[in-house]
Amino acid sequence: FALAGDDQMAGELIGAMEDGFQPDVVPWTSLVSGSVLNFQYARARVLFRRMMTTGNPVLPSSATIASILPAFANVADVKHGKEVHAYAVVTGVEQELTVGSALVDMYTKSGFVLEARRLFDRMAERSTVTWNSMLFGLANSGHCQEAIGLFNRMLCEGARPDHLTFTAVLTVCSYAGMVELGKGLYRAMQEEHGIAPRLEHCACMVHLLGRDGWLAEAYDFIKAMPLEPDSFVWGALLGACRSHGDVKLAELAASHLLTVEPANAASCLLLSDSLASAGRQDDVMKMKRLAKR
Repeated sequence: FALAGDDQMAGELIGAMEDGFQPDVVPWTSLVSGSVLNFQYARARVLFRRMMTTGNPVLPSSATIASILPAFANVADVKHGKEVHAYAVVTGVEQELTVGSALVDMYTKSGFVLEARRLFDRMAERSTVTWNSMLFGLANSGHCQEAIGLFNRMLCEGARPDHLTFTAVLTVCSYAGMVELGKGLYRAMQEEHGIAPRLEHCACMVHLLGRDGWLAEAYDFIKAMPLEPDSFVWGALLGACRSHGDVKLAELAASHLLTVEPANAASCLLLSDSLASAGRQDDVMKMKRLAKR
């Protein structure tokens, strides 16, 4: 019921259990986990506290801790997340794979990348999820060289990358302008690891090529894509055209973007900036009126 989003029924079941006998940690964990998976983080935190403060308090297990930590990561509520971490240390479950991975994810999403890295390096065992959390944390905080080094270490240690791993490293290449490395990783993802490109990989590649001014190559990449380009792909090209002053290609990208997302005014505003740089004030006013509509 919690996974299905029926919080009322799930709560009633917990209440019925409390009336008849003391619920153990399993139903409480199910309720917390279901709330987190449905992005109801505030409710998950309330349930977690209620579990430990009810008339007959229930102590959380490692599964409960791993389930609740995303509720603190997604709202950057790191103070309470640290309290849960302290409980994990005291109860000796910090080194369990699911708990350690959830802690690394919480700290990276909260911006505490150094704390996450210290915890990551102490872990006796790591899953692909753990590696990905650390890679995204380094990428989003601008530690590009460190992220590439971590990816190489991941391969050396025999960990198997997945599509999210390559999203992280391609994002790093895009941020750092590592065009040749990004191209090589995109090929290796398919040829060596058997991972088919997804839209997020394609958007990273368009951003990577466009950021360094390879606009024609970025457009050719889009035309050769095995998938239908989405708003992120066209948006990446439009943003690159705006940065490098290619008005003609910007108009083309904007027209595709408006087809994909006709209600999104951002494409009109981005294109109007390019038109303004080219001195086409009449077209700028047309775009601004369209954006307003």
